[in-house]
Amino acid sequence: MKILVTGCDGQIGKTLINSGVKYGFKMAGFSKENLNITSKLIVNDVFNLEKPDLVINAAAYTKVDNAEKEIEKAFDVNEKGTLFLSQVCSSFNIPLFHISTDYVFDGKLDKPYTETDNVNPLNVYGISKVSGEKIIRKNIEQHIILRTSWVFSSEKNNFVSTMMRMAVEKDEISVVADQFGGPTSADGIAETLLTIAYKYKNKSKIIWGTYNFSGHPNISWYEFANEIFKTAFALKLIKKIPMIKPIKSFDYPTLAERPENSRLDCAKIYKNFEITKDDWKVRLIEYLNILR
Repeated sequence: MKILVTGCDGQIGKTLINSGVKYGFKMAGFSKENLNITSKLIVNDVFNLEKPDLVINAAAYTKVDNAEKEIEKAFDVNEKGTLFLSQVCSSFNIPLFHISTDYVFDGKLDKPYTETDNVNPLNVYGISKVSGEKIIRKNIEQHIILRTSWVFSSEKNNFVSTMMRMAVEKDEISVVADQFGGPTSADGIAETLLTIAYKYKNKSKIIWGTYNFSGHPNISWYEFANEIFKTAFALKLIKKIPMIKPIKSFDYPTLAERPENSRLDCAKIYKNFEITKDDWKVRLIEYLNILR
């Protein structure tokens, strides 16, 4: 079975391409330079050339703060791009797997969010992702929308890599302590999507729809930072652990408002696809070991 992956140069996209072969899939990866999903003509041409059996959309505009200023860019990718992909997948009668976000919620609930809880995004990025979700549900029955949170990997430009850099540059670091969620490894996300794809390949019954998947257990950004430094120090990747100061969200103003509660209830995906909990502490050790 051939899987076309958009956004193959991102954290999740790279992991999908590298892991797909282990599942026996033929992986066709496309970056935004090779496949501009905001052009229906290009999307059509690539699909006609590649003739995939399934598509995983890992392409997204994810610069949360910049989205407040670059509204059109955010919606071009997260809404228009999703529209074209869902339309073409529908015309080819193939499934579309799509990665969404915890930022579709406002974080006001005092419990982990389920898939049926009302969405109410606080920022442009979240609004654009909600729009993309709605488009997929409207255009194609065979879809998996995977909402995830706090993605990290051994690549650059995520919270783990930022903390590792700051550990070298600073003696004291302030980290938000009143936002809670589940750090989620790119490997965990890739394995989850590929597991579902494997079941589809083997003609298992697939319950299409929206699913939550995030790392376990839930913590605050402050607690996550502490664990990163403690683990990095134990692995002798840093010579000292910087002083970490817990702060409130309003002490660290950003262009885009973030939800305080990003915890996701993942019971549905565990049950329907026999997916197991993804222990972010184990993944963190794996990723930091790559840096040794």
